[in-house]
Amino acid sequence: MATGLFTLRQVLQGIRQGAWTGNIAPQWVEYLVVAGGGGSTQNRSGGGGAGGLLAGILPVTPGATLTVTVGAGGAGGTAAVSATQDGGNSVFSSITATGGGGAGGLDPRNGGSGSGGGGAGATIVGASGVSGQGNSGGGSIANRGGGGGGAGTVALNGISAVAGNGGAGIASAINGTVTTYSGGGGGGSSVTATAGVGGVGGGGAGAGGQPSTQLAGTSGTANTGGGGGGSSDYLVTAVTNASGGSGIVIVRYPVQYRDATTSTGATKTTANGYTIYTWTSSGTVSFVI
Repeated sequence: MATGLFTLRQVLQGIRQGAWTGNIAPQWVEYLVVAGGGGSTQNRSGGGGAGGLLAGILPVTPGATLTVTVGAGGAGGTAAVSATQDGGNSVFSSITATGGGGAGGLDPRNGGSGSGGGGAGATIVGASGVSGQGNSGGGSIANRGGGGGGAGTVALNGISAVAGNGGAGIASAINGTVTTYSGGGGGGSSVTATAGVGGVGGGGAGAGGQPSTQLAGTSGTANTGGGGGGSSDYLVTAVTNASGGSGIVIVRYPVQYRDATTSTGATKTTANGYTIYTWTSSGTVSFVI
């Protein structure tokens, strides 16, 4: 193998290929941390914001026990304005991804990605995402909610005949298969407009319908961090609106590099020369030589 300076990713690649001849003590792992997506509530709401997404390489200390937290998706609300729809944060050691913003009827909320503006006869600007984790939600116009922001792109605004689509997520092959995470929820609309489409990466579709038959949007897909889709017209009878998708934490390292001798809450697999640990619920992990 050539001599010189190498990035952490080049070292990991060299270990995986069996070409690295230097010290292979356990020092780094590759991670993907996805927070829970935001849910939505009544009254032609915007789409829920996608959970924040963080990916990279993290130094680890051999023998240290690291905490893993998987954020829950934000619950679907039954009130026009509520903070309960925010997604939960996901954590791997020192890495924290922020939960997606919940979408109230007139109350878009900031988060890993921001939720869309509510569409109940008002023009509401979408909420903001966290830089490096997600994007802003789309704005609304009368009766057309904005989409929830995604990890990859901002959401679309509601326009005259269509509610806003959710922002797209980001694809990763860390689990051995290309999978997209953290798509924003589509905006809800009145019967006179088309509901928004959920963003690729688990975002739920928005709903459209008459005031007497209010419909909930589609919930975000579990373990993707997708935002929930916005609701249709005014609430007449209590319904539970769309929830956000729960998050996920994935860690991998070359099979030649080391093994994790203790973990809780994780599923262990191997693919493409990597040992992979996947958490869909909270737990711990400790790496050793």
